Amino acid sequence: MRVMGIIPARYQSTRFPGKPLVEINGKPMIRHVYERASRCRSLDGVLIATDDLRILETVRSFGGESLLTREDHESGTDRLAEACETLGLEDSDIVVNIQGDEPLLEPEMIELLIDSLRTFPDRCMATLAFPSESEEEYMNPNVVKVVVDNDARALYFSRSPVPHYRNRSVMSPKFLKHLGFYAYRHWFLRVFTGLPHGTLEKAEKLEQLRALEHGYPIHLALSAIETHGVDTPEDLARLVRSSSRQSC
Repeated sequence: MRVMGIIPARYQSTRFPGKPLVEINGKPMIRHVYERASRCRSLDGVLIATDDLRILETVRSFGGESLLTREDHESGTDRLAEACETLGLEDSDIVVNIQGDEPLLEPEMIELLIDSLRTFPDRCMATLAFPSESEEEYMNPNVVKVVVDNDARALYFSRSPVPHYRNRSVMSPKFLKHLGFYAYRHWFLRVFTGLPHGTLEKAEKLEQLRALEHGYPIHLALSAIETHGVDTPEDLARLVRSSSRQSC
């Protein structure tokens, strides 16, 4: 069984065009992600799947592996699926979807995802969450929250503040902040990308709800590390300030 880490990367981000190539401490962001992911010992390989020759050439210039994919994919997951088919992965292989805008990711996070599928052979998809008590993020619709059952299976993902605390004067919010990293068994990734988009997925604009709506469980692993993705130039500015206090 192979375990592949794939980083989908597109150039034309709506909120931040050219995002994968912006420099952080003298390196393009996509290189930070690639090098950090490559430290994960459980991965048999790391690959960047992109639709843009500028990203492809940048990755190859620093010695990374990259693959050119179609330009018309609706999501990074669809790009991931195309890359897996090009690589000829077997149904039982595990694929980790590594976000290309997470330059501070830690290899331990990827290990958690891989271990989740190895430990629970009946589960076909896994993701990460971080326990939080941030009032600001609890109320922020751009921060996705997730609730789980007693067997670490996701019950629901939402942009709304869940769970809802009726008596806020007594209890401060404690919630699970979803971190957008996923691991799939390759056979399920193929199934997932072929499923029709569900009502909840369309309402929340959260792709992972498609799996739950069609009855496929998502294993939820808890990360002790919180990451902060780069969605906008403002996010980048905050990251640069924080990276001055730690190695990136």
